[in-house]
Amino acid sequence: MTDRVVAPQLRSEDESNEKSLRPSRLQELIGREHEKESFGILIDAAKKRNSVLDHVLLYGPPGLGKTTLAHILANEMGAQIKVTSGPAIERAGDLAAILTNVPVGSILFIDEIHRLNRSIEEILYPAMEDYSLDIIVGKGPSARTIKIDLPQFTLIGATTKIGMLSSPLRDRFGVVQRLNFYTPDELEGLVVRTSRLLGVSIDDDAVSAIAIRSRGTARIANRLVKRVRDYAIVKAGGHVTYDVANVALDMLKVDENGLDELDRKVLSVIVNEYDGGPVGVNAIAAIVSEDTGTIVDVCEPYLLQNGFLIRTPKGRIVTKKGLAVVSGISLS
Repeated sequence: MTDRVVAPQLRSEDESNEKSLRPSRLQELIGREHEKESFGILIDAAKKRNSVLDHVLLYGPPGLGKTTLAHILANEMGAQIKVTSGPAIERAGDLAAILTNVPVGSILFIDEIHRLNRSIEEILYPAMEDYSLDIIVGKGPSARTIKIDLPQFTLIGATTKIGMLSSPLRDRFGVVQRLNFYTPDELEGLVVRTSRLLGVSIDDDAVSAIAIRSRGTARIANRLVKRVRDYAIVKAGGHVTYDVANVALDMLKVDENGLDELDRKVLSVIVNEYDGGPVGVNAIAAIVSEDTGTIVDVCEPYLLQNGFLIRTPKGRIVTKKGLAVVSGISLS
């Protein structure tokens, strides 16, 4: 269900406003106090050494600001940033071309770095350690290796699946930072900031209503603010009150727990068809008419993270919290 309003993955509707909403400095970040402190020290140390940043690996669920943080680090260092992704680098020559053309002191940001081919990864090893590139020229007995010196640069990798990274690549990052879900208070601050940047007039209780349905994810919070804003412009003169926000969010079928239609359908199937579980994911996917990958990668992470569902060797089981959602019992 790529059209889910609570899907954390980047969608076409996000691209137009995401850059304008993106903070450019560490102090502009909402929450993330630990990250701001640790990266602030890292940046100050690099500047005092007159050196580049250590290589950084950012991991965590989608929509939490890995790309944003990479751009912030570039801005704080006053460095250029080159952005690419693992799937876009199809051949070793593609990566070699990128590495030989990065300016001194710049940042190379590779999104979805876990999707790099293993043979391409091997080119990164000497580039990250020694700022050099080993190129094999020719084939067979006449083949020879040419070593090319590279300008010093910082590699920032981002991944939602750190377990898929090979150990040799993962170990070459000097900083490995997990980005966790936002707290409700942090999301409220983010909703206020986004509303201000979009010119949205919004009440405090409406801010809370949007924040609690944002699934701990910045991208979803920004998306909901835009959707509620559009509803308020058409139906409420442009001002977002608590009631306006709730009506708009109900129209989007996002409840007070941040669950949408697919989430509730998954829970209902397990409860009503399998007495709460355990049940295999293939059976769930067949009944809700979604592929297994959608259930596992898109739906389950939030249900598991927030205690609506547990995963056991025998299958999925709905918790008391999930049962309350299916039964229509308030969890507040």
